[in-house]
Amino acid sequence: MTDERLQRETGPAQRVAALAEPVLAAMGFRLVRVKMSGPTLQVMAERPDGSFSIDDCEAVSRALSPILDVEDVIATRYHLEVSSPGIDRPLVRPSDFEAWSGHEVKIEMAVAAAGRRRFRGRLEGYAEDEVRLFVDNPEGGKDQVLVGVPFAGIAEAKLVLTDELIAAARARQPRAGYGDGSDIDEDKISEERSKTHG
Repeated sequence: MTDERLQRETGPAQRVAALAEPVLAAMGFRLVRVKMSGPTLQVMAERPDGSFSIDDCEAVSRALSPILDVEDVIATRYHLEVSSPGIDRPLVRPSDFEAWSGHEVKIEMAVAAAGRRRFRGRLEGYAEDEVRLFVDNPEGGKDQVLVGVPFAGIAEAKLVLTDELIAAARARQPRAGYGDGSDIDEDKISEERSKTHG
């Protein structure tokens, strides 16, 4: 199984992702996603074990800032925010769907599957280029049905915050040194970047 990231960035975010991915990989991190939200440029990253500490945030911010300045990808003033994925995290790799099987997920499709663009259900896993999940029976029966949606057709997928998910995320937290994103306010390192174009 290849573990390529689902890339849905467009415009400047896509160019930032292309620059950030190899830098992060060289530092031992994986890019989760890049998102532009008004003047805020959010770079979400993690270690392969899913952890990402405040020190990691700072290290990534220090590594990316000069590259983004030199490449001049974003011409206007922006605010760089480096963060962990958090508990109700986006799922962007086949391994994410395997690692979090059994938990509730929301999936939005770029291309409709089985006549639908939105799915919500309990994640079963990943197999044969498909994400599989148990959803409520559209016929109205009490038993859930297993559906498969093509990984390549997913626009966005994220875990749904539940008590079970919080417990599982805490159980996975490494004993020393790394945050799981539950203290998200402390887990974000932001830096203001100003551009002057005369």
